[in-house]
Formats: sequence, structure tokens, C-alpha cells
Amino acid sequence: MNLTLFDLDNTLLACDSDYEWGQYLVDQGVLERAEYEAQNAAYYEQYQTGTLDIHEFLGFALRPLAAHAPEDLARWHAGFMQARIRPAMTPAARELVRGHLASGDLCAVVTATNSFVTGPIARELGVPHLVATEPERADGRFTGRVAGTPCFREGKIARVRDWLAAQGRALADFPASSFYSDSHNDLPLLELVSRPVAVDPDPMLAAEARRRGWPVISLR
Repeated sequence: MNLTLFDLDNTLLACDSDYEWGQYLVDQGVLERAEYEAQNAAYYEQYQTGTLDIHEFLGFALRPLAAHAPEDLARWHAGFMQARIRPAMTPAARELVRGHLASGDLCAVVTATNSFVTGPIARELGVPHLVATEPERADGRFTGRVAGTPCFREGKIARVRDWLAAQGRALADFPASSFYSDSHNDLPLLELVSRPVAVDPDPMLAAEARRRGWPVISLR
């Protein structure tokens, strides 16, 4: 059995689900447009340039989860899946997942975006495991804080190792390991696996993939 890991945003999805979730809530009138939209865009630019402070961003991104009842969040998420996410699931991405599952690989989505947003997306794509940033819960509601290590940059390595350890496994147990990603922020985990694959990569990852001779593919 081989190990196959997929980044989600701008990799298996032709969009960033964290960014789109915020924009969807703005469009629904849940969040104030001018202030939230400007902050959302600024953090997304920081992510793209590699300057994002993940703890500062998560304080912003998780705030709407804490401010609203779980039933309202679930209703909005269902609309979000229909309006923003399903159109961003390309046939090529679905086929890539199906191929690895058919080969008997242990497959997981590994994403910095929180598990409330990404859990239903991973399930719809058919990926059986999700390693994501975990929003803290208390008394049935989100608190707006992070539980444990954010699944971002080097944090992805820590979270993947913890996930494998919980199953009695380690990365070294697999004959081959792959990680598909679009982002230079994922270089730590890309460097760790035996088969790193750049997917519709950002300019910094594209340059690094060319330098190292990594495969570059498009799912668009």
C-alpha cells in the first residue's frame, strides 16, 4: 500500500475554499461586506506571497464559526457547497482521486483550511481521510480558537505524522508516498514524500519544481 496526500485549495479544487467560504457569508449578508472582504483579500494575498501569520489569520477565519449557531452554519455550508464548491470540483481532480483509491492507496486530504469547511468537501471528493486545522469546540459550539497545531507549512508534517501514528503507522512504512499541491507554502511536506507533484503551481512552486525536476500537472 502506498500513501497519497492531496492538498485541497487550488489543487483538488479550482478555488480556495477558505476564501470562498468567507465571500459566501458576505454574499448571504452574514458578514459585513466592506470590512470582511478587504481583510479576506489581504490575508489571501499574504498566503500567496508566503507572509501569512497563520495564528492571526485563524483568529479572523474562525470568528464567524463562533458567532453563529451550528444549525445556521450547517445550512449556510450546504448552500456554499452548491454555489461555490461543486462547480470547482473538476473532472480531472475527481479522476485523480479515483485512480489512487482504485490502486489501494491510503489517501488523505491535508489542508490548512479548517475541518468544518473542508470535511464535507473531502467526503464529496471521495477521500476517506482528512487532516485539517481543527477549530476548537465547547458545549456544542465553536469557540473561535484552534485545537492543537494548525495544519499549515511545517504543521502539515506534524499533523500527518500524528494522523499516521494514530493508525499505528509511520511514513517510512509505505513503499512510496505522494503529495499533490499547488502552493510553495507546502514545500516542507513536498520535500518529505518520495513523489512530490506540483499541481497548477503558483510561480514560486513552479520554479522550485523545475529546479528539482518534480512532476508538474494540471487538473484544470
